[in-house]
Amino acid sequence: MNFTKFNLNAQILSGIQTEGYQTATPIQAKAIPAILQGQDVVGLAQTGTGKTAAFALPLLQRLMGRPKGQLRGLILAPTRELADQICVSINKLGAKTGLRCATIYGGRVNYIEQYRTLRGGIDIVVACPGRLLDLLQGGKSKREQANLDHIEILVLDEADHMFDLGFREPIYDILKYLPKQRQNLLFSATMSSDIRLLADKVLNNPVSIKIGESAPANTVTQTLYPVPEALKTDLLETILLNNSTVESAIIFTRTKQRAKRLAEHLTHLGYKATSFQGNLSQSKRKIALGKFRHGELKFLVATDIAARGIDIDHISHVINFDMPNTAIDYTHRIGRTGRASKLGAAFSLITNGDRRQIRSIEHLLKKRLEECIIPEFDYKAKAKAPAELTKADRSRQFSYAHQNSAHRKPKSRSHPKSFASNRRKKAID
Repeated sequence: MNFTKFNLNAQILSGIQTEGYQTATPIQAKAIPAILQGQDVVGLAQTGTGKTAAFALPLLQRLMGRPKGQLRGLILAPTRELADQICVSINKLGAKTGLRCATIYGGRVNYIEQYRTLRGGIDIVVACPGRLLDLLQGGKSKREQANLDHIEILVLDEADHMFDLGFREPIYDILKYLPKQRQNLLFSATMSSDIRLLADKVLNNPVSIKIGESAPANTVTQTLYPVPEALKTDLLETILLNNSTVESAIIFTRTKQRAKRLAEHLTHLGYKATSFQGNLSQSKRKIALGKFRHGELKFLVATDIAARGIDIDHISHVINFDMPNTAIDYTHRIGRTGRASKLGAAFSLITNGDRRQIRSIEHLLKKRLEECIIPEFDYKAKAKAPAELTKADRSRQFSYAHQNSAHRKPKSRSHPKSFASNRRKKAID
């Protein structure tokens, strides 16, 4: 379906044309007409199906008919990256409408600046629930500044992921600050019992739209690489050397520390890589994502904060260095590649402990996944001396033990002696 058939404002159609959109995706074709008619909508579709435009376009259309400069649209999103991406998309699609969108989220972002954002003539806010609730609960005067009394449309995007991240109670608390008369849109990849309860509470006689199953696109090939845990880093090196088709990849790890160490290891090998995980400040996360988006980095080594909300067309591969916790998380991870009808590939390094998880994934996908053994790789070899990732885990254990023993009285006099030695060294320096 062509976008002109939605009878959108010419200024919005100009933004659509500028962004290169031509044909509406299935979720857009079904959701946009219902939203334009003022109906509440619950949409079930995986990431990468065009959900943002599905609610952004009718949102812009509705807000155009009234005076601008008043906060009337609220979008709740689970992560800062997704919030940024939604806001950028809305500002591009609505570039000629005069409507303005801004983000609200935590991290090292000044509260005062965010209060000014909320009262500074913004029409649409994309917010992470935790920080928005902080602004709403900051005292009487602050509540007056963070005013949601004029919200006409509420969008809950990636609702299941928001619940996974612990935002269930903040979402319900935020609802108390909203006017009862409003349009409600809920988009989620899955419909758990908690999400169903939320939909029943928030939405009024919603139109239900379901696009496909919770499975990755058919354009993504999936391969399993069995390997002992201690040889994962070595096998990854071999895979990267043997696959010239790996142009740009997200490599997923289980923990923030593993992401950091693996990125450092790849950089040491001469690859352009960086980590993308929760210990980084928001500014550093933006820089890392920006460099990866513009092709300055080949590898983004990330935790599951990158499993949703990253829409980059040129990602050729997703590599699961560590398997995710659930089969659904697996589909979201590998959904970062094979986007916009392009071909993509997913490589997963699996240990014997991952076999049960693999069976769950195959059950969800309704197919067996191909396994690959690399003939020239020595699966019985000892790991190289700097076993980067297992070493990182031991380091965390040591650090934890050291912190717990910090208040104990030293058993010897070696500590004072070492302190004196350090003082002498500093004096020399």
